Amino acid sequence: MKNKKIIYFLTGAGILILVIVIMICRNLFGINIIADKNNHVIYIPTGSSYEQVMDTLESKLIIKNRDIFGWLAKKKHYPALIKPGRYVIDKDLSYNNLINLLRSGRQSPVNITFSNLHTLNQIAGKIGKQIEADSLQIVGFLSSDSNYIRDEFKKEDIISLFIPNTYEFYWNTDAKGLYTRMLREYRLFWNDNRLSKAKEKGLDPKDVSILASIIDDEVAKPEEKPRIAGVYLNRLKRGIPLQADPTIIFALNDISVTRVLKKYLTVDSPYNTYKHSGLPPGPVGCATIEGIDAVLNAERHDYLYFAARADFSGYHNFSRTLSEHNRYALLYQKELDKRKIFK
Repeated sequence: MKNKKIIYFLTGAGILILVIVIMICRNLFGINIIADKNNHVIYIPTGSSYEQVMDTLESKLIIKNRDIFGWLAKKKHYPALIKPGRYVIDKDLSYNNLINLLRSGRQSPVNITFSNLHTLNQIAGKIGKQIEADSLQIVGFLSSDSNYIRDEFKKEDIISLFIPNTYEFYWNTDAKGLYTRMLREYRLFWNDNRLSKAKEKGLDPKDVSILASIIDDEVAKPEEKPRIAGVYLNRLKRGIPLQADPTIIFALNDISVTRVLKKYLTVDSPYNTYKHSGLPPGPVGCATIEGIDAVLNAERHDYLYFAARADFSGYHNFSRTLSEHNRYALLYQKELDKRKIFK
């Protein structure tokens, strides 16, 4: 009889322990964090405290029992292992799985695409909206006099670092990390083949980017880019000023200008390619891959001039002599007047 009581007691105790273990497992490893209907993006800034992380999690997710979550987080030493970043919670999770995700630092990267940008401020504004470093931090770092940057780029040509494309970044990238990553991409882009083509033309990568940026702004029809690149290269070889309208607009700092008038050609700026021979100090925009490759694969010809066609097709007439060019230019100017485009 006594043995039966002991057996009953032990059996009952075992069942109770089993129930407790099951409850604990359900609390720790069951679905206890609800992601609601949509994916939730959790941003954990650099230097966040554990309490700040908890506030962020509770603002985005439904955590059934904060005390149990906190107990497990501390047992797994998460308060001392906080990893900043961008974490996408796309399904319901257990406390254990969420803590493991956050502890691991396995954040979800962001894809950043940029093109058709003309200034460092525009680039910084575009990128700064999608990573932890804001636009002011990015511009400040890239514009600084640090030898870390100046060994590679000047302030005037730093924009050539940014080759328009789509890049994958971790959200907690800082300004220095951005520069390091883009420098790596820049060096990969400027492979031996591109470097060799640039050298054949007496240019370095930054020279190519400067010329490409002008061509990108000058040309509406992509198929004309290699031909216009050939015109500019011919002028450079002969010491003839480029007389490129995009450099005047850049010097004026007024993108609303649609017609470059004679009065604009006197603007006092090193970017005024009507007054100064050779290339300007830096790109007038973020040169596209298409523009860069147009320079590297420029057509070989003897044209020295080009003028927009008066039919406003976006194409150009090319000339070998100034008198021929002036005739084409006059036709286009008359059409501008006819269309009342005076600025």
